[in-house]
Amino acid sequence: METATIAGLPQPSRLQSDRLNRSCFCITLDREALRDAAAREVGGGGFWDDFVKTRPHLFSNVPVFLPPEDLALMASIVSAIEAAAGLPEYQRVSLGWAPPIAIPDHGPVGALMGYDFHLGSDGPKLIEVNTNAGGAFLNAILARAQRACCAEVERGFDLRRPDTFEAAVVGMFQGEWQRQRGEAVLRRIAIVDDRPQDQYLYPEFILARQLLLRAGIDAVIADPADLIYADGVIKFDGLDIDLVYNRLVDFSLQLPEHLAMRQAYEDGTVVVTPNPHNHALLADKRNLILLSDREALARWGLEAKHVEALAGVPNTRLVTLENADMFWAQRNGLFFKPTSGHGSKAVYRGDKVTKGVWAQIVQGDYVAQSFAAPGERMIEVDGVQVARKMDVRLYTYGGQVLLAAARLYQGQTTNFRTPGGGFAPVLTA
Repeated sequence: METATIAGLPQPSRLQSDRLNRSCFCITLDREALRDAAAREVGGGGFWDDFVKTRPHLFSNVPVFLPPEDLALMASIVSAIEAAAGLPEYQRVSLGWAPPIAIPDHGPVGALMGYDFHLGSDGPKLIEVNTNAGGAFLNAILARAQRACCAEVERGFDLRRPDTFEAAVVGMFQGEWQRQRGEAVLRRIAIVDDRPQDQYLYPEFILARQLLLRAGIDAVIADPADLIYADGVIKFDGLDIDLVYNRLVDFSLQLPEHLAMRQAYEDGTVVVTPNPHNHALLADKRNLILLSDREALARWGLEAKHVEALAGVPNTRLVTLENADMFWAQRNGLFFKPTSGHGSKAVYRGDKVTKGVWAQIVQGDYVAQSFAAPGERMIEVDGVQVARKMDVRLYTYGGQVLLAAARLYQGQTTNFRTPGGGFAPVLTA
């Protein structure tokens, strides 16, 4: 896991991490080092001017401090969720509300899954699971560009720790390929999203492509509308595609512009990761209903240690016309999320919900999740100390954590419009 540990200190605590998050500004982002690291990754300096300077709130200047026991708890929640997703009864229920395209299992388990957490005084709480989790490649270079203000802090935090992310990512894509194709050679990966150059996180598509090229795997960045499927082969710009790294938010590939990709996926002639099956088992918001019902999971055969870990999933229930009055009365302690939503779109904090919005929630497919407050990190903006909310994302593969990163923001949900906000590295303290 991409975290650092204070050397030579006794077992740290949440109190120490809270103190550092309130008052420590000794480790800051070295933007010159970040620019140089980005230039090395892509083989040129234009990347910084074109893609980072134009996104002023992409990276925060400060790290987030967490106790190692909280990171361990988050990792145990990830393991428990992946174990639950393997239970026959869990699969029966979760695939029962999934679209037909999501039912077949072609083998892949989902590249760079994202598990998002809020951290309070009672420990980490899972907020949601994402199959299109963005930011991993950007956070990998961000972790290498932190600067300590003094020698004591530099000795206390291993800011020059070995970087294992690149090797892990290459192994991940090779693993996904082998799960569906066995020992055949993986030649080319397409990083696919709608209008990729218009995406806010397009810079990481470039970083991902360069990482794969260094590993000897050809890679392209493609709009799915430009893919062509014929004679059992999917192509982009005349090139055969073996594997799609899927960043679409059309989780069931139903939009007309995704037809070629959908047909190739259904035929099993291209490896897609993450894919509709992965989303149905792990990231559909309705699954939070199952994952927060520990009694049912125990009946279905989930190991006791995993049942215990899932106490970190806030209670979640489906909103229906029958229970709408109850949820309206309890709304101040709830968060409402669309079952097929993404990127915090159409997500509402209960105490902010108006009657008009509530009418939309009741008529739509929404879940009600017990509110778990985000943590806070103090930052400096123009010399003034201000508080920012924070959440933590674990990027995982097959239940194993590849990278931990935080996001600092202001407002109801995460965004990249907050002065002083953006991605932040995670250090254990």
